[in-house]
Amino acid sequence: MKKKPEPDPHRARANKNNEADGPKELVAILDFGSQYTQLIARSVRELGEYSEIVRHDIRAAKLAARKPKAIILSGGPASVPAKSSPRCDKAIFELGAPVLGICYGMELIAHMLGGVVVGSDEREYGHALLNVTKSCALFKGLGKKFSVWMSHGDRVEKLPRGFDVIGQSYSSPVAAMRHRSQKLYGVQFHPEVVHTPNGTKILRNFLFNVAKCHGKWSMASFAETTIAEIREHVGSDRVLCGISGGVDSSVLACLLHRAIGDQLQCVLVNNGLLRKNEHREVVDTFKKSIGLDVKYVNASSEFLKRLRGVASPERKRHIIGNAFVRVFERTVKELGQFKYLAQGTLYPDVVESNSAFGGPSAVIKTHHNVGGLPERMTFKLIEPFRYLFKDEVRQLGREIKVPEKTIWRHPFPGPGLAVRIIGPITRGKLRVLRDADAIFIEELRANKLYGKIWQAVAVLLSGKAVGVMGDERTYANVIGLRAVTSRDGMTADWARIPQKVLAHIANRIINEVKGVNRVVYDVSSKPPSTIEWE
Repeated sequence: MKKKPEPDPHRARANKNNEADGPKELVAILDFGSQYTQLIARSVRELGEYSEIVRHDIRAAKLAARKPKAIILSGGPASVPAKSSPRCDKAIFELGAPVLGICYGMELIAHMLGGVVVGSDEREYGHALLNVTKSCALFKGLGKKFSVWMSHGDRVEKLPRGFDVIGQSYSSPVAAMRHRSQKLYGVQFHPEVVHTPNGTKILRNFLFNVAKCHGKWSMASFAETTIAEIREHVGSDRVLCGISGGVDSSVLACLLHRAIGDQLQCVLVNNGLLRKNEHREVVDTFKKSIGLDVKYVNASSEFLKRLRGVASPERKRHIIGNAFVRVFERTVKELGQFKYLAQGTLYPDVVESNSAFGGPSAVIKTHHNVGGLPERMTFKLIEPFRYLFKDEVRQLGREIKVPEKTIWRHPFPGPGLAVRIIGPITRGKLRVLRDADAIFIEELRANKLYGKIWQAVAVLLSGKAVGVMGDERTYANVIGLRAVTSRDGMTADWARIPQKVLAHIANRIINEVKGVNRVVYDVSSKPPSTIEWE
């Protein structure tokens, strides 16, 4: 008989505190397809308010049932004057909750309430200077002029009845607006991005000066709420959790274990695409440091057989996603009945794979655990981190006492080395890449650079290059190295590794990895490039 989790006295105490503080406050964010929507949600959470992203077309009655303390309308790629552009339920503006429209969101408020929005000959992209034309709670304490970040081609030509202009820029006569009697605000710029220096202050003013929020939400409360929700949702059923040793799956496993105890079974599938000695290290960490039993399944031959001759990165992801589920389904037959499959899916995975909340955002690449899963599965999915960024998962890991070494491990893609080999995969190519990758990571640690870098990637390029080794001509593989700094993985800059360290890494790889005669370093940012090459 499976052991039930024991009552958590800390959780009980936290519940009492929550009752004393009053009901949980919700800031609802309507998603119109902006790549920055989750930045709004995260900024709100960092200010101590619980936020959720919802579909832009949610009915006002359904939203009203959630009793939102405030509502934010995101930006988006569409043009408001176009007939096909997304709209929200007009009754949302009559719920009484303060509303802030950002970029497209502001233009939509103006359009739906009787104003006029037109395409502008003077588009604004990048930094602009905002001139505050009327004092208001939204810009309290910010002065009369400050820098903002714009990204729009339309502008508000005529204000709706009851609205005033509260800010202008060189190209936007209406760069910010407010309703005289209702708490309806709009800004043409993006306060959620770091390029708007006072953006956090503006959001804070909206939440606490306008909406009168209390700011009592934290990652600790997220952990408490999520654990309770998992217990209620799962009931007495069992959960299968695939782990890789990365921060996402490790924190997920620890969170699930706190919630349902021995109803959880962790499985490490060796798909033949892991880093050097990775499967041994992961199993050892989980058993000794975390105290969770792990079922190890070696399916490397099966994965490599399915991937034979496949060059397309999208096909690789779909094949790997399908293969993972099939292996899990076979494993279930050995271990008993499982109703749920848990995944450490993050928001960047979702937003790059599809439009997560109904907004018209572009598909950048399909992640194996989002768009790569088969349509028909015997499992139901549990994805507690689907709306979180990597840094938030790390905060959560600290809350539930996951080992620091695991928390700060660099991200590693679910498809593994399959998307770091450009072109078809072979065992020989995997051997070359594993050895080069091991040297790269080893040297970053030795030079105390690993903790300063968000993600380090070694890539085996598709072509070969001519070289000279031992006075003889060689025609061998090229290894690309990439290291980036980032906060959330949505944007990134290339890491400035000292030239002396790079030279030593390249020298070691060429000398120690048979079949490599050239090493290059990637100095592109995201955007326009993604962190991974495929």
